[in-house]
Amino acid sequence: MEISKSAKYFILFLMIISNIQGFGQDNLLCQGKYWTEDQANLMMKEFASKWNNRESWEKRATVIRNGIIEGMKFNQMPKVTNDIKLIITNTHKCDGYIVENVAFESFPGFYVTGNIYRPQGDGKKYAAILTPHGHWKNRRLMAEVQTRCAAFARMGAIVFVYDMVGYADSRQVTHDIPIALLLQTWNSKRVLDYLLSRPDVDPERIGITGESGGGTQTIMLTAIDNRIKVSVPVVMVSAHFFGGCTCESGMPVHKSKNHQTNNVEIAALCAPRPMLLISDGSDWTSNNPRIEYPYLQKIYALYNAEHKIENAHFPAEVHDYGYNKRSVAYTFLSRHLNLSLSKIPYKNGFDESFITILPEDELTVFNAQHPVPANALQGNDAVMKYLNLK
Repeated sequence: MEISKSAKYFILFLMIISNIQGFGQDNLLCQGKYWTEDQANLMMKEFASKWNNRESWEKRATVIRNGIIEGMKFNQMPKVTNDIKLIITNTHKCDGYIVENVAFESFPGFYVTGNIYRPQGDGKKYAAILTPHGHWKNRRLMAEVQTRCAAFARMGAIVFVYDMVGYADSRQVTHDIPIALLLQTWNSKRVLDYLLSRPDVDPERIGITGESGGGTQTIMLTAIDNRIKVSVPVVMVSAHFFGGCTCESGMPVHKSKNHQTNNVEIAALCAPRPMLLISDGSDWTSNNPRIEYPYLQKIYALYNAEHKIENAHFPAEVHDYGYNKRSVAYTFLSRHLNLSLSKIPYKNGFDESFITILPEDELTVFNAQHPVPANALQGNDAVMKYLNLK
């Protein structure tokens, strides 16, 4: 008797999960290199067998989206208002843009810290870009991050770059707090709430882009919040790698008793909104042109939106958000957010020399003159107790 294609994939699926260490309904975390590349290739085929048209894909997409929300306990967060009071502790005027050191309460007693880069403008409506960052020490303060934020601002976007929990000014908890993924995704949602509360932000032109762990935040927020209109995850989306940090895979967002998915399908929840996948040859995104991107193309095709999904792959580059990766992000976000790309000088490539790289201490939000607010919750236990997640 001939076995159907779907049955073959199911058999392969059973073979794979039987060899995964720790598999079982009592272990729902998918962390790090959870599958080998060979296993992931087969799993993508298994996933593809579960849908064959837009209706069946959207049914699966709903399961995946609910799995994220329930797995990270996002639906258990306290109700908050959108009356967000921004604290500005310093302002820097640069060439064509302004930088502000800012903080606000994500929920009572817990603060988002970061910088807003904005155009020196005339009061018109601007696009807005959220820029979560990856796992480098004091990443928000580094030249590579300052550069992309300044360029986006000069192009006509209000840019909010914000700390990972436990990094730079965000020291109320440590980065290994068990609910790091929840806190960071909630902070991303609140940054979006803030940007949309500004009268100078166009709600139809909202983008998000981040690298590595910031790429995880990029796909997570885009998956659960349709207010994001354009997404650019950088050096993160992989079929076999699920994120190696508590803030990426420390909560069961990829698997439940009723479903299994990975970051490729989470990224696919962006469809049919524009998305640029940026990858390189030295990390877990090395297979993007062959495995991850073709899968995403098929999902976008269900919406007749093949032209809205792109992959910029740099096989000779490493895990970063360097010049070449920034350059393709500039052009993609400019096109889909209606930014002024010509505001960045161009001569055989984009000239970023107009950007002022500020010293780290000038971008710090809290210091002796501007201390952490008195109501700030301090310590992992205090935050988890407040959220009743202990």
